[in-house]
Amino acid sequence: MIYLIEVRRKGEERLDVMVRRFNREVQQSGILTVAKTRRFFEKDINRGERRKSAIRRNEINKLKRGW
Repeated sequence: MIYLIEVRRKGEERLDVMVRRFNREVQQSGILTVAKTRRFFEKDINRGERRKSAIRRNEINKLKRGW
């Protein structure tokens, strides 16, 4: 999966402002979180277990909140 984030200079914009905008775009797109999870190979079994535990956590949180 390839992510392309492009930040173009707006008029007389300074470089540090452009870098800040780029960093914000990267954070909002979620590229870093995906890259960190895919850094090491993970078996399909582990993915399923992680998914089940996430579902379980969400259900517990919903019960705590009273939804």
